[in-house]
Amino acid sequence: MNVDVITPTNPFLGPETGKMPAHQAVYEKLRVMILFGDLAPGQPVTIQGLTDQLNVGMTPVREALRRLIAEGALTHQGNRRVSVPILTSDCADELGFMRKTLEPELARRATLRLTPVTLDAITACDDALNRAIAQGDIGGYLTHNYRFHAMIYDAADAPIMAATVDRLWLRFGPSLRVVCGRFGTDSLPDKHQDLLAALRARDVDAAALAMAEDVAQGVEQICSALQDS
Repeated sequence: MNVDVITPTNPFLGPETGKMPAHQAVYEKLRVMILFGDLAPGQPVTIQGLTDQLNVGMTPVREALRRLIAEGALTHQGNRRVSVPILTSDCADELGFMRKTLEPELARRATLRLTPVTLDAITACDDALNRAIAQGDIGGYLTHNYRFHAMIYDAADAPIMAATVDRLWLRFGPSLRVVCGRFGTDSLPDKHQDLLAALRARDVDAAALAMAEDVAQGVEQICSALQDS
């Protein structure tokens, strides 16, 4: 069975696929809902509720949930309920270590491979991100921040590392939405200008450093919020 791809509430980087199997379409929709915090950490949702919300059959929902549970993006609570895991400080530290290890290397590789067209697209994405911050648009910030990073990692031509990082973002995204909801967008960290300058100069070391600092700031923000909660 094929269905039209479900349009996400927050668009994310990915190819236009036209039609795809129902379970894949449901997976993509749920993935975006998790990534951008539409499903709050710890909030239980029922399989039947998701079936009704997405207007699909129960079988593709179950198949999509199995994948997301295996990826650590959801946990099974029993009674046909699932939830996004609540991020602990220890888990945030571990995920942060992995991000700070992998993402600078992806930035380093992307620096040597970026085309002028892609660099212009990344710059335009960052401009949209800055407008979202100025307007207090949390959804826009989350969307464009993810796209900014995803375009760089896609350009790195390192699919294994990029896929691993994307799974790490699935674990961080819901908590970042909570942090933004609590503190707004005024004090959000941003090392993107340093990173863009390094990309334009083809300076691999500066790009890696800027990415490491950008990731570290985001991780520290979440860890600080977890300690205060």
